Formats: sequence, structure tokens, C-alpha cells
Amino acid sequence: MKRHSRFRTGWAAGATLALALVAGCEGLDDGPSAEGSGAPAAPDGRAVGPLENPDGTKPGLAPVATDADRAAGRKLIEELPTKGRGPRTGYDRDRFGYAWMDTADGVPLARNGCDTRNDVLKRDGQGLRFRSGSDCVVIAMTLDDPYTGTTIEWRKQDASEVQIDHVVPLSYSWQMGSSRWPESKREQLANDTLNLIPVQGRANSAKSDSGPASWLPPNKGIRCAYAVRFAQVAAKYELPVTAPDKQTMLRQCGSA
Repeated sequence: MKRHSRFRTGWAAGATLALALVAGCEGLDDGPSAEGSGAPAAPDGRAVGPLENPDGTKPGLAPVATDADRAAGRKLIEELPTKGRGPRTGYDRDRFGYAWMDTADGVPLARNGCDTRNDVLKRDGQGLRFRSGSDCVVIAMTLDDPYTGTTIEWRKQDASEVQIDHVVPLSYSWQMGSSRWPESKREQLANDTLNLIPVQGRANSAKSDSGPASWLPPNKGIRCAYAVRFAQVAAKYELPVTAPDKQTMLRQCGSA
């Protein structure tokens, strides 16, 4: 069934998203992208840039705005090791614990009595409404989606209109080495606030388990920030990235 969100956004942002979802990453400019050239990440200014949010506990994903921060982002990306993407054999979401578990020790917000999905909805949403008798289960909110530059008026009855993106997809991590990790470390990756961003459901579905060489946010103004966040997660968990992904990530922050 086709669902509809109420977006407060300009025609250009909507057209960009439609093109991206039809064509995947084909036609997306992955060359140097000046931050601010796309739609704003968060009109109210609540969103925080990745370099100012190293544990992912602050809301949103703001553009990387200064030359110094872009240089710092490139340095982080440059330090990532590379390897080829391995087979998906044996991958199962359950290998990363049950979805949105509150008991993945070693990550922010663990064991706070609220599941991970609702934790990040509360972190990034505005005008929150909770289920009667709960201060955890979000049933309505306004979300400024950094990936599309749109504002979504979300209601729980249309739950799939907002999905939680794993910046480094779990399947990607499996193919890059997490298949050999202890389950506790995989549970951390799946529930780490640094690796989780609530975004428009269709954009998240279009991304699937792609790395940056195959998919970038339709909002060009956020692509350097997205690349830096991807690198932060990979560095924290000592995950390599593919050489094409690393090259694409560097280009987003201005490297030739």
C-alpha cells in the first residue's frame, strides 16, 4: 500500500529524492559537494555535526560546515583500512541480537528501560507524543530527515514512513568482518546510537545494505557529514571499508 507523509519541503528536494529512488545512485554527483548546496538538515538548528557528536547521543546529522572540519573528516576517512567485500553467506539479522534490544552493554542508552528504536526517535524527534502511560513509546513526532532534507509529520500507525538507518549496514559489516566477532560486539554495532539515524523510510529502503560507493543521501548538502559518520562507526569498530567506498567518502569532503 502506498503511504503518504506530510512534508514541508521545496519542490527541488522532492524532485531530487524521486530521481534518486528511481535510479538508485546512478546520476548522483559523488564529486566534491559544498555543504549547504542541498536542503537544510534541520531547519531549527538542533542537528549536530558528526565531529561534535562522537558518541551519537546528540540529535540529527548536520552538515560539515567549515574547511577545518572537512579536513578533519578527510583525515578520519583516510585512516580507514580497505579490503574487498566478502560473501554474505551466513548473514542473519538475528546474529546481531533481537531488534532494538535494550541490553546491548557497552553502548550509550543501554539498559535505560527503553528500546533502542524509541531511544533514537526521542533523540531526534520534536513535538513528541507518547503512548498513554509511557515515557518511552513514541506514537507521534516531527522529524527533520537529514537524508532527504524533508520534514516528516510521523504517526505510529504509519510506522514505516520513518525507519532507523544503520549507517554502516549490518550486512555490510558482516561482509567486512563482523561475521567473526563475538555476538556481544555485533549487538553493540546494531544498537549503538552512533550508527543509528531515523530517516525517511523510502530513502532507507533505497539504501538497503549499500556502502557509500553505491548509495549516498539524496540531500547533497549532508553527504560529507554522512561519509564522516560512516567513517566514525567503521573506525570505532575497527571495520575496513572497500576501496571504492573510501574513495567516494573522500570525494564528499572535498578530496580529489
